[in-house]
Amino acid sequence: GGNYIMALKPALTDLPIKTADAGFYKGFSKDVTIASKFIIGGLVIWAVAFPDQAGSVLNKFNSFILSNFASWYIWVVALFVLVCILLAIWPAAGKLNLGQDGEKPEFSNFSWFSMMFGAGIGVGMLTWAVAEPVYHFGNNPEVIKGLTNGGTADNIRMAYKWSFLHWGLGAWACYAIAGLALAFFSYRRNLPLTIRSSLTPLFGKALSGPFGNIIDIVAVVATILGVAQTLGFGVEQFVSGLARIGIGGLQTAEGTASSAGIIVAIVAIMGASTLSALSGVGKGIKWLSNINMVLSIALLSFFLLFGSTFFGLQALVVGIWDYLIAMPDMMFRVWHGDGNPDSVATKLAGWQGAWSVFYWAWWVAFAPFVGLFLARISRGRTIREFVLGAMIVPSLMCFVWFTWAGGTAIDLELNGGAGGVINSAPDGDKIFAMTNFMLSPISEVLSWLMSFMIVVLLMTYLVTSADSAVLIVNTINAAGDEGPKARPHIIFWGVALGAVVAALLLVGGLKAIQTAMVIGALPFSIVMVLMCFALIKAIYNDSRREKAGMDTIATPAE
Repeated sequence: GGNYIMALKPALTDLPIKTADAGFYKGFSKDVTIASKFIIGGLVIWAVAFPDQAGSVLNKFNSFILSNFASWYIWVVALFVLVCILLAIWPAAGKLNLGQDGEKPEFSNFSWFSMMFGAGIGVGMLTWAVAEPVYHFGNNPEVIKGLTNGGTADNIRMAYKWSFLHWGLGAWACYAIAGLALAFFSYRRNLPLTIRSSLTPLFGKALSGPFGNIIDIVAVVATILGVAQTLGFGVEQFVSGLARIGIGGLQTAEGTASSAGIIVAIVAIMGASTLSALSGVGKGIKWLSNINMVLSIALLSFFLLFGSTFFGLQALVVGIWDYLIAMPDMMFRVWHGDGNPDSVATKLAGWQGAWSVFYWAWWVAFAPFVGLFLARISRGRTIREFVLGAMIVPSLMCFVWFTWAGGTAIDLELNGGAGGVINSAPDGDKIFAMTNFMLSPISEVLSWLMSFMIVVLLMTYLVTSADSAVLIVNTINAAGDEGPKARPHIIFWGVALGAVVAALLLVGGLKAIQTAMVIGALPFSIVMVLMCFALIKAIYNDSRREKAGMDTIATPAE
């Protein structure tokens, strides 16, 4: 009766991926690179040539996804959180080293946390740490249900509960799963550092061929669209900042970026990013990361010292408590509309689609990018260290930003006499409106310097995100090899990324980018669910292999 138990085979430690030997694509997988260029190029040409059609098709897609896949997005992110917790507490998994046995981490804890923080949330903090709590303070599911009142003191705790949901453990679980899968199969099994390697326990050698190519293409497209979303928000904010420091003429009457503003901002950001990517990770990215870490700390310290310090502390402590208690409900609850546009059910479903589903898609689209980065900086750490480090520390950092930067905004609007100047500003401009309100009475010069510092900080964040994305797309296209740094390829993806953002912003503004990204993230969310199963299967089989005295670690070929 023993023959139905699968005989234990050695782990797969060799996954050849065909790359070109010569010519323009030397070192790159032609299938992956050319197909992803066609998809991204096609999207840009379509959006520019047929803007109205593109806008309406994207909208139809958007409502289709929200009505049919909202539950899918909500539940997969809940699954990622559960899998991360399982891996941290499962004894066979927790102590495994993401590297050779006994290998020590390459980076100190401080550097490791700084880089993790910078990769995952940089830009988001500058727009959303102020804008999101202010939004939820005005409206959230409790307000829709009539339990609290928008914009009054009884709504402060709700504002934080929902902000923490979107930037807390759910977001970081998406990154942790992708990073863990990549690190495990690259550093323990010696497989190529690319997305398809993480599915070898499920599909084995089949991943060398077209099936594996499709998985890598899906990851490249998701990455480009996820980073385009970040750059889209960044462009709006960058143009607001330029107007604040005296470079005007780039905005429409409503205070959003005009077409000229969009193009100026994209050229500046993508030009700097492409130059930085050409200089490689060592020089460009490290140098920029250091600048933006210092400036971030300076900006946060300003809010801690001169913002609503006590209000922020209270919001942080109470907010974390509220969040942890409400988390099981918030992570699994899916609201469905009932067809009546004015009913509470439909409003709740609409709110969830615009906020939670959008964020979950964004974090999934960002996962190949942040995951690959996390894998590269976490070699030699144990799985438990990795999961706890990548989930808890960055979540807490987000919470601190949200409570002190966003809390100061709410406090100034409620009790500080801001009189709507922060609330009425466009999202990207809220942080400028707030620092301006705080500093102008003291000194116009200080106010200008602060706006200037935020513009520089924003620029370094956007450039770091964009150039890391370009390098990571090239790593996936080159079958996991960071070697071939062909200049034309870096320039191509730099231009392509800028073109996607510009084309979609000109077609339908941020809404168009958001829709393209929610669609692009969908196939990759399926890949991530498979990653979870592959990781669990690999770790379970490795513990059986160890008992049988088999090798579970492949030594890298010299």
